[in-house]
Amino acid sequence: MTSSVPSTASRVQNVRFTERAIIVYLEDGRAISAPLDWYPRLREATKQQRDHWEIAGAGYGIHWPEIDEDLSVDGLLRGTPAPKL
Repeated sequence: MTSSVPSTASRVQNVRFTERAIIVYLEDGRAISAPLDWYPRLREATKQQRDHWEIAGAGYGIHWPEIDEDLSVDGLLRGTPAPKL
């Protein structure tokens, strides 16, 4: 039987940005990269706003309070872009 509960190895450890991508580092050593174009709020944010992130959801999510953006490890692993507004 499988479980939909994320393993503790999937928790966020660090977040970094390049000019075109977000890179999320997980506690188990994996790194997830996704294009910033998938996340317009992050793409349009300043470097200071992007760098002000918090671990959320018991470690399975990331929150940017200044731009009200949230990403989950599960969504990043599935390659889910932000909904179009």
